[in-house]
Amino acid sequence: MNKIQKKIWMLAMVVLVFMSAIWIALTYYNHKTQSQYNDILQRYLSFNEVTIASQQLVTDLNNYLLLPSPGNLERISHSKEKIRNAKYDVYKLKNAKNDFALTNYMNLMDSLIETADRALLFQSEKETEDSAQEFSEATRISMYISETSLTLLDKELKTYELMYRGIIGQSKELNKLGVWLLLLITSLSLLLTYWISLSITRPVERLTKAANELSKGRFDLQIKVESNDEIAFLAKTFDHMRVNINNLISEIHEKAQLERELQQNKLLLQESQLLSLQSQINPHFLFNTLNTLSKKAYLEGAEETSNMIVNVAGLLRYSLKRLDRSVMLNEEVAVLKQYIDIQKARFTERLQLHMEMDESCQHVQIPGLTLQPIIENAVIHAVEPEEDGGVIWFRIADEGESVRIEIEDDGPGMTEEKINQILEGQQIVQSGGHSTGIGLSNVVKRLRLFYENEDVLEIHSEIGNGTKVVLKIPKARRIAENEKTPDRG
Repeated sequence: MNKIQKKIWMLAMVVLVFMSAIWIALTYYNHKTQSQYNDILQRYLSFNEVTIASQQLVTDLNNYLLLPSPGNLERISHSKEKIRNAKYDVYKLKNAKNDFALTNYMNLMDSLIETADRALLFQSEKETEDSAQEFSEATRISMYISETSLTLLDKELKTYELMYRGIIGQSKELNKLGVWLLLLITSLSLLLTYWISLSITRPVERLTKAANELSKGRFDLQIKVESNDEIAFLAKTFDHMRVNINNLISEIHEKAQLERELQQNKLLLQESQLLSLQSQINPHFLFNTLNTLSKKAYLEGAEETSNMIVNVAGLLRYSLKRLDRSVMLNEEVAVLKQYIDIQKARFTERLQLHMEMDESCQHVQIPGLTLQPIIENAVIHAVEPEEDGGVIWFRIADEGESVRIEIEDDGPGMTEEKINQILEGQQIVQSGGHSTGIGLSNVVKRLRLFYENEDVLEIHSEIGNGTKVVLKIPKARRIAENEKTPDRG
């Protein structure tokens, strides 16, 4: 199978090969031409350097004869060194055509240096007239060197004239070749592009027509594309989809109907779970409470017994409300106090509760019967098993957009496994049967359902270091229509 990607890569490789060949040829020619130009320019610069060095030597010699000083003498030495270097560069330019002329040229440079040395010698011996004659001779040699340099440059120009013309001619031919190559590459690229695009667009057009027919509901037309790339496979898959589309539509309708039924069953299940919570008052809890009331009535006067009966009645009445409706936080706290009063009558000084509440949070919405099961869990596990009882801390704090509720005890704590079971909603059976039956797992489920948030409750606990339950209650929550209806029960 020829993949579309392979076709595109083939086009790119062909264009890349042509462009690389042209680039290599142009680079080679430019390098060759540049080398020729550099060689010729270096010959001209070498002759010019001899002329400049000889004139500088005469100038430095004149300055020294007028004002003998170590500095001027140093300059003469420097100028002579330049002439020697220039002579070395000129020696490299010798060939069969200019051997004789360049030999005389280099001899003139040696004569200039020797004349300058003689002038310096006569000057050091105070023979001014001889020194002046040698200076004149040096000047004459320098002028002759300049004339010879011009003559040699003229010969160089005539010698390389044909080379210049050849280079210019090659440049013109290369420009023509570049234009023809550009036209050739453009033509080939257009042909390849047209061929590849045609092999892609024709099958796509057929698929488009088939899709239009399917959109009109015509499923009897066979989709067939003759190609040897991915589009042929796509056409076969598309035709298979055409055959099965009616069955898929039927399956979608059936699944939608099944999903609606499952959703209705889920709502009914949630409602039944909430309704079942209203009847989960453990008989052992009622028995222990009533037993405590009878003992109190026997040992004390009727006033305290009456208060306990009122608390029990209030707790029972509150627990029979619809638990899927919200209540104010201060109502939950009031019920919590009633429950604590009942348990204090049972545990006396063994139960200690410390409450800290921010009064600005008392009107926040919260699901009914949320705090009491958490406190009850602390009583069962942190107070009841201990001979000296235990301490429970209850705190409510304002945190801006939310309210933080903490319920902490100094009990034996719980394992990480049990914490995960509670947070995952697994039902935990309370030991001893002394609870109202609404456990932490049910509280977690109702809070998540009520606030539509999985992170509304946290449990921090270690074995031997107590347990802390943290609730993060949002202040702003939309109240559902069934919550707006007043409770007439």
